Amino acid sequence: MRYRASALGSDGVRVTMESALTARDRVGVQDFVLLENFTSEAAFIENLRRRFRENLIYTYIGPVLVSVNPYRDLQIYSRQHMERYRGVSFYEVPPHLFAVADTVYRALRTERRDQAVMISGESGAGKTEATKRLLQFYAETCPAPERGGAVRDRLLQSNPVLEAFGNAKTLRNDNSSRFGKYMDVQFDFKGAPVGGHILSYLLEKSRVVHQNHGERNFHVFYQLLEGGEEEMLRRLGLERNPQSYLYLVKGQCAKVSSINDKSDWKVVRKALTVIDFTEDEIEDLLSIVASVLHLGNIHFAADEESNAQVTTENQLKYLTRLLGVEGSTLREALTHRKIIAKGEELLSPLNLEQAAYVRDALAKAVYSRTFTWLVRKINRSLASKDAESPSWRSTTVLGLLDIYGFEVFQHNRSASLPPVCLSSHLPCPGPHLPLPRVPDNAPSHLESCSVCLSPAPGSVYPLNYCGLFCFPHSFEQFCINYCNEKLQQLFIELTLKSEQEEYEAEGIAWEPVQYFNNKIICDLVEEKFKGIISILDEECLRPGEATDLTFLEKLEDTIKHHPHFLTHKLADQRTRKSLGRGEFRLLHYAGEVTYSVTGFLDKNNDLLFRNLKETMCSSENPIMSQCFDRSELSDKKRPETVATQFKMSLLQLVEILKSKEPAYVRCIKPNDAKQPGRFDEVLIRHQVKYLGLMENLRVRRAGFAYRRKYEAFLQRYKSLCPETWPTWKGRPQDGVAVLVRHLGYKPEEYKMGRTKIFIRFPKTLFATEDALEVRRQSLATKIQAAWRGFHWRQKFLRVKRSAICIQSWWRGTLGRRKAAKRKWAAQTIRRLIRGFILRHAPRCPENAFFLDHVRTSFLLNLRRHLPRNILDTSWPTPPPALHEASELLRELCMKNMVWKYCRSISPEWKQQLQQKAVASEIFKGKKDNYPQSVPRLFISTRLGADEISPKVLQALGSEPIQYAVPVVKYDRKGYKARSRQLLLTPNAVVIVEDAKVKQRIDYTNLTGISVSSLSDSLFVLHVQREDNKQKGDVVLQSDHVIETLTKTALSADRVNNININQGSITFAGGPGRDGIIDFTPGSELLITKAKNGHLAVVAPRLNSR
Repeated sequence: MRYRASALGSDGVRVTMESALTARDRVGVQDFVLLENFTSEAAFIENLRRRFRENLIYTYIGPVLVSVNPYRDLQIYSRQHMERYRGVSFYEVPPHLFAVADTVYRALRTERRDQAVMISGESGAGKTEATKRLLQFYAETCPAPERGGAVRDRLLQSNPVLEAFGNAKTLRNDNSSRFGKYMDVQFDFKGAPVGGHILSYLLEKSRVVHQNHGERNFHVFYQLLEGGEEEMLRRLGLERNPQSYLYLVKGQCAKVSSINDKSDWKVVRKALTVIDFTEDEIEDLLSIVASVLHLGNIHFAADEESNAQVTTENQLKYLTRLLGVEGSTLREALTHRKIIAKGEELLSPLNLEQAAYVRDALAKAVYSRTFTWLVRKINRSLASKDAESPSWRSTTVLGLLDIYGFEVFQHNRSASLPPVCLSSHLPCPGPHLPLPRVPDNAPSHLESCSVCLSPAPGSVYPLNYCGLFCFPHSFEQFCINYCNEKLQQLFIELTLKSEQEEYEAEGIAWEPVQYFNNKIICDLVEEKFKGIISILDEECLRPGEATDLTFLEKLEDTIKHHPHFLTHKLADQRTRKSLGRGEFRLLHYAGEVTYSVTGFLDKNNDLLFRNLKETMCSSENPIMSQCFDRSELSDKKRPETVATQFKMSLLQLVEILKSKEPAYVRCIKPNDAKQPGRFDEVLIRHQVKYLGLMENLRVRRAGFAYRRKYEAFLQRYKSLCPETWPTWKGRPQDGVAVLVRHLGYKPEEYKMGRTKIFIRFPKTLFATEDALEVRRQSLATKIQAAWRGFHWRQKFLRVKRSAICIQSWWRGTLGRRKAAKRKWAAQTIRRLIRGFILRHAPRCPENAFFLDHVRTSFLLNLRRHLPRNILDTSWPTPPPALHEASELLRELCMKNMVWKYCRSISPEWKQQLQQKAVASEIFKGKKDNYPQSVPRLFISTRLGADEISPKVLQALGSEPIQYAVPVVKYDRKGYKARSRQLLLTPNAVVIVEDAKVKQRIDYTNLTGISVSSLSDSLFVLHVQREDNKQKGDVVLQSDHVIETLTKTALSADRVNNININQGSITFAGGPGRDGIIDFTPGSELLITKAKNGHLAVVAPRLNSR
């Protein structure tokens, strides 16, 4: 039952049950008691269908809740829904599981009587989910215990653990409970959960060794393999693949899309910690789980004498380690049977079939006893451990019963697909044709569904509803259906008792109710000496060769005259066709059920060979040593049979339930395919029958269909009578009497009790409800008009009062602000005047404010008028007291601007400034054309790479060219002008003519550079006279003389060797011969050879210097 559920209408407004009666034609009635044709099963199912179609999955039969599994999430179990159902009368809200939960809880608190909620239904109907939702409701809404929520957490976390070890995927349900569960939750006087206790019934241990096709073993095996850590699996000797284990492959359904074993394992692992499992206990528990898987992989082979021998030594080693037993002892126990005859112990070897039986019996015993130990461990965790907590007698108990429903395996229940034997692929001939025979070569895994033994080849067996060959019903179904007979008997008794007590309390005459009393069936099963269980036990215990058929013969001899019992021998000719010779039929309250006696004796005995018990009693696994007590070996008394144990535990359960106030939840599955929205009428009719819902409805409707407290009835319908509307002043009972007289109720239609009115027919209530709906329309119009007038009047008055309040407050605020501002202004002016008068006096309290104001004003003014750049020399005039501070600030400001400027310049710009600084150092105030060069940027070179001959570049080799500029060279003799290129390398100045290096002057031979102070562009490079490689000094002219000389001086490190001459420059013209250049100012630049043999240069004089 994978859903969460809703309690309110789609509009989210809380509505009462009666409110939905106006929509009964569409959504049906919320209480089956209000059905007009209450005896009709068709009307009952049609009402269920209407509500299911509208996603209304809950319906009442009086106090009984009927729940239909929607197979989808309806979002109706939230915290908000829980709060809406808390503290509300049962019939004030639509049917819901939370309504039952709250009603039970409030009765437990107020009446201080133990309560019980009995949840029943077939597999897949939603019993387990309903139990979890009830626990969730109590965990969320009950007050927390004073010492924390540990018990509440353990109650919730016990569910995942029990589901892992006790639930499995079946053809009907992906999370089917394979055991019955009764849980007591203990509440203290404050209503807080303080403890709990769990009882389990009839675990389906046969599932450990076999599963039907499409079904799985218990969840824990798959969760461990899928979610366990690698190291843990290695210790346990397990692989992740379930196909590796015989006990997990028979169903051929290891993976299920709706189940996430990995995430479920995490939940279970956490839950084990919450319920007080230590790491050692968890390790021991998982060792047992792993040992069951290894047991399934134990294989046998026959020796020469046809005796079984273990062939899987590796699995045996794992078993001895995990179970803590001796390997040789375990081997012997699996292949031999110990027999005690006349005080002597004898070992009898087993054949292959017997050894396989012993192996499977051991696996089932180990798992079932471990499950019983697990339940005891959880109970110790749930028990109150606080010495100061109240004892059990001072507390109240709420019981939750999640029990298996009546099981009737119908043939071919699904009409959409013809059933097929999934093992041998034999088609089903249909329900009215002869049944097929199991072929002689049928595979061995046809041995059973979860409740059957292996069919003998050639025998005739019916197909069950899922298409598998299956015996009609076996021992497990017999016990389950006996349990349901007892609970149905209890249900009818308690329901009749409750009805009779209510009638007597209200002073209404009790009318006897005709109903089927199934006590005759219960006696047939459980009566001493003559009941089926007694006969079965007697046959199991008697000496001689007792078989399943001798048990059947004894049944035929003992109870052959019972009207509810039938066998092939006792039946007429027509009935014998549907009964096998090894079968008997019981007429249960839910219908006829046929049982096969095959396996009844073995399953009822459920015995382990003595040497198997001795082996397990010697186990060093702490859990196993508790599961197999050594007292079993010394106890000479034969243990009670399974049927007797089940009968005693069932009788004990009935006594427990009788001691409590019961509440009922009947769960129905709408279809076998687990599809949302699908309503299978045949399947639902079957469940309605075996759940006894029609019987319950007849009991409830035997007298009056509707009953309500006078107060509730008068409050709802008082508007229909002028005398009771709008307020009735007298007793509610008198008001109801006036109201029903006005409505025209006939005497046979109702009765007046002490605190309630009883209405016999639903049509009377429906007519009243329809009249109320008409009356509500007129009342709604009047109420709306009155409300609108009142609402808008109140709103106008509120707005008016608010406006007046805001206006007065705002005026006062403005006045106070204005007065405070004037006061502050007057004080400030007064202080400034005093300070101004004493401004030249030493600082004192009278002038401190003024001086601070002057300083502050200066600093604020300075902040607004700081210099914008380094060249900006403006600075505000400071007051006398701040002259020194002003200068310091000015200096700091300048340094800061310089620092910011230096941080902001790029490396290229820095190089440019450095060259300009050198040029300024050399030429500023010394050469006329220097000022014109200042705004012009120096560039890295005046010649492109394509303007320099490749031969020159080849001649220079690896020397890079740092700077290149076109120049004019004047000869040393005739002063003839020739175009050249001047190249600067890291080591020398190179003079180039076209593709030829004319002269190379190493920087070490460059003694100086001479230039005139005029605006001409001539300069002389002086070389050492001792250098024979040089012809003499070089006279050059450059249009960029300042740039060229600056870069040459920097490259040659001759910044201090540049001579700026006035008048003339003498240079070496050759060996033993000097030349002179005369410079004179003039109007324009003129360079010629003078008559005296000198080079005459006339340069215009600029006024820049």
